[in-house]
Amino acid sequence: MKLKPSLKQKKRYVLFEIQASKAFSLSEVSEAIGSSLLRFLGELGMAKASPLFVKEKWDEKKQRFVLKVNHKYVDELKSAVILNKKIKNTPVLMRSIVTSGTLKKISSQV
Repeated sequence: MKLKPSLKQKKRYVLFEIQASKAFSLSEVSEAIGSSLLRFLGELGMAKASPLFVKEKWDEKKQRFVLKVNHKYVDELKSAVILNKKIKNTPVLMRSIVTSGTLKKISSQV
């Protein structure tokens, strides 16, 4: 049985950029983001926000990545990611670049 569009979960895509003295791999970034989201949102918040790291949109040169999240938790997601100050004991600064409802619009920024 197919869900009606009004019952489907609305999602947003948020593009982030990492500014640091060294480049990081995909696994290092996804691990750091996952732990900071869990620390900030908790398990219940993670279940409600349903964040997803979009691995296909990882850009190793520009150190940019995309996260998919429920539309009601965009601000909480941004707060959780921006509060992450270190990846592998290296100080980092994370910026959110753009938020969009479709992955196609974000792809032009990555």
